[in-house]
Amino acid sequence: MPVDVLVGLQWGDEGKGKIVDVLAPTYDAVARFQGGPNAGHTLTFDGIKHVLHQVPSGIFHPHILNIVGNGVVLDPIVFRAELQKLTDRGVDWAKNLYISKKAQLILPSHRALDRINEEARGGSKIGSTLKGIGPTYSDKIGRVGLRVGHILLPDFETRYKEAVAQHGSLASHYNKELEIEELEADFFSAVDFLRTLQLTNTEYLLNDLLTQGKRILAEGAQGSLLDIDFGSYPYVTSSSTIAAGACTGLGIAPRHIDKVYGITKAYCTRVGSGPFPTELHDEVGEQIRQAGREFGSTTGRPRRTGWIDLPALRYAIMLNGVTELHLMKADVLDAFTEIQACTHYRTANGESSPQLPDPGELTTITPEYRTLPGWNSDLTTITDAAQLPANLQAYLDFLEQELQVPISIVSVGPDRISTLHR
Repeated sequence: MPVDVLVGLQWGDEGKGKIVDVLAPTYDAVARFQGGPNAGHTLTFDGIKHVLHQVPSGIFHPHILNIVGNGVVLDPIVFRAELQKLTDRGVDWAKNLYISKKAQLILPSHRALDRINEEARGGSKIGSTLKGIGPTYSDKIGRVGLRVGHILLPDFETRYKEAVAQHGSLASHYNKELEIEELEADFFSAVDFLRTLQLTNTEYLLNDLLTQGKRILAEGAQGSLLDIDFGSYPYVTSSSTIAAGACTGLGIAPRHIDKVYGITKAYCTRVGSGPFPTELHDEVGEQIRQAGREFGSTTGRPRRTGWIDLPALRYAIMLNGVTELHLMKADVLDAFTEIQACTHYRTANGESSPQLPDPGELTTITPEYRTLPGWNSDLTTITDAAQLPANLQAYLDFLEQELQVPISIVSVGPDRISTLHR
């Protein structure tokens, strides 16, 4: 059986966790393939809101295997706390959770370096979540990082001290100290906890599942416009957030990929720094922020808001080979009599283009909008896609025509049940 991949098509926060939770019952395994505790996948059901950071979003379904792939960077302290919250809520996760031995470890010194690096940027901050993600991936590429499998070796503590010494040397270039002593006891306690879990070579586990005819859903974090290669560089994350990253992040061959689910909001948001062509700095942007409760699930920071950006979506759809779209948070636009959709960019030389320009040119372009009638009605009470108002149906038809991909799911509220299949 194939692997289906779920990715965000914007700057993250599209609602991937909810859709994984909705789709999970039709799969045998859910596998996270990149990112770390900078992710915040929110799931709401039975009146309870759950936020997952490193645990795959299929964890609430007892028959599903949940796999943390080799492409993930793992913070043992955050991971233990996350699992404890699940235990407190009665979730029996122990039997069905597997962690790759090849996943990179986030050390307390990585978090310290993240803070030091961001402070040193002054006014040109990237907008890091300060979770240690960038420094951990830097160590991975530099071939000096520690992996989950290293905690099983007798010399792990020696390796840890060597890594911290190297990080201390880097901090000294900024005339800073790491100041991690208070975190280290908690870190080693969390490492002891991590040793009790099912640590394995998950690439073998996943390929064995495929041989057995099992269905796998690969879960991405962040969004395509934050991809290290194709995002709005340098205001990006440190991993490959597009569908191709599922292959290297899980150890599966490209021939196994079948469907690619692309998740997008009915508008746009962004957290942190970086270009955002359709950003709204007025009361409309604030109205969207408040209606959508657009505050980071990981950082709590207010998200920047704007109208939907079709050139950016076309680009992300192309990169990912998206086979179907899922439109999230349509209900956030319930109160608008008119909505806007950016269809093209006006370049600095006056040309109109449907393509996303190079990141360095994003601050020089002007969005060209098409005005569409809003549905101006409460979507949250709708339980059948056939009941969607005519103006929303027209909006969906417009998006499908512009993007040339079918919209198969429309979300009209945060709860699991507020998910309409078309």
